[in-house]
Amino acid sequence: MKTLTIQEIAQATGAKILVQDDTIVKNISHVTQDSREAKENSLFVALKGENTDGHRYVTDCMKRGVGACLIEQEMTPENGCALLLVENTQTALLQLAKYYRSLFSIPVVGITGSVGKTTTKDMVASVLQQKYDTLWTQGNYNNEIGVPLTLFRLEDHHEVAVIEMGMNHFDEIHRLVDVARPNIGLISNVGVAHIEYLGSREGILKAKCELFDFMDENGIAILNADNDMLQTVEGKLKPSIVWFGVENQKGIFADHIMPLGLEQTKCTLHTPKGEIEITIPLPGAHMVSNALSAAAVGLELGLTLEQIRDGIANFVPTKNRMSIMSLENGMTLLNDVYNSNPVSAKASLDILQQAKGRKVAILGFMGELGEYAPQMHQEVGAYAAQVGIDVLFCIGKFSDCMAEGAKQNGLQQVYCYDTQQDFWNQGIHDLQKGDTILLKASRSMGFEKTVEKLQGVK
Repeated sequence: MKTLTIQEIAQATGAKILVQDDTIVKNISHVTQDSREAKENSLFVALKGENTDGHRYVTDCMKRGVGACLIEQEMTPENGCALLLVENTQTALLQLAKYYRSLFSIPVVGITGSVGKTTTKDMVASVLQQKYDTLWTQGNYNNEIGVPLTLFRLEDHHEVAVIEMGMNHFDEIHRLVDVARPNIGLISNVGVAHIEYLGSREGILKAKCELFDFMDENGIAILNADNDMLQTVEGKLKPSIVWFGVENQKGIFADHIMPLGLEQTKCTLHTPKGEIEITIPLPGAHMVSNALSAAAVGLELGLTLEQIRDGIANFVPTKNRMSIMSLENGMTLLNDVYNSNPVSAKASLDILQQAKGRKVAILGFMGELGEYAPQMHQEVGAYAAQVGIDVLFCIGKFSDCMAEGAKQNGLQQVYCYDTQQDFWNQGIHDLQKGDTILLKASRSMGFEKTVEKLQGVK
């Protein structure tokens, strides 16, 4: 992070500076909301959350010699620490990140979507690294805390930034793009994730298109031509649109798609600059779409087809996103536990269907579906049966709906459990050597615990 003065921070956030004397000598080169990470050159941001209040840790930070604290409650400064008093620390964090972003003239790629935005972000970054010194969002730091913290990692040597943006309510992406000011905006798809809060797919589309709120005709919108909702925005956006797709072969598209088991997918990439064969180091037709979107970004930023091919080939996904694990007991795990919704669950079942041996799906609750939850859990269960899954374990809320959908479509080995503990006690020993096992559930389920349990099964 570039060094900022206390006065710069105060000016960017409208803060009142509280110090022990009139001399401020400390500069800031690190911003954190985690008091455990705060150090001498840090700005500690005291955020108020559902379960904790950062103001509880300000006194400790001051005693440890932290450079400054951003607060919204009047306190007495100690130990040379500057206190920056604002009305709302969350708003001030965004304001400071916006100022910091303005210090850089590099291209910024903003990425959102109902499904697969993290994988898309990682693949875009892998491609751009073939030519540029690239900063990209780590993990899922894609909200109103994560995006500012990502931007504070920008250094003078960076040449491009790839910023993932998540949301589950209107105006969230609007606030994020006001801070990040992307030049290129990529929407991977518009599905049903967060429909509980946004009301309809039309509402989801509206929220996703906030990505372009601060772009003019010089900006670039990269959109999935295979997505029915995104097709409706043609001719309605200020930025120019670049399309990518598989079913709708306009713009950048792929054909000759060849699954190579559970390891890779090959296809031919077609672009206005020519065509090239690429190998994606993950299974699944949806990975082809991710590769196409990464290619579109790469072409906009001047990469060659060969650089794009190499970037896709070297792509490494974020942990717990379709990670293939071969266990000592002869089982194979498809670890896709980071999150789940109806679209991504079906895509993961498509991958499981390609496996050899017995195909086992362990599927958990999918959140933020509102009144549609029973129906959509049932549809995922039905889909598991339709694609030929051999055994289905359903865990958590609406597991009965998922099981009902599977049974109605002819799947006989279907089991329901209220909790993961119940599955560990009653179902885990029904797994067999040679099984390929998909694990997928919403983040709130914490399914990585079951991954750990399976790794210990003899």
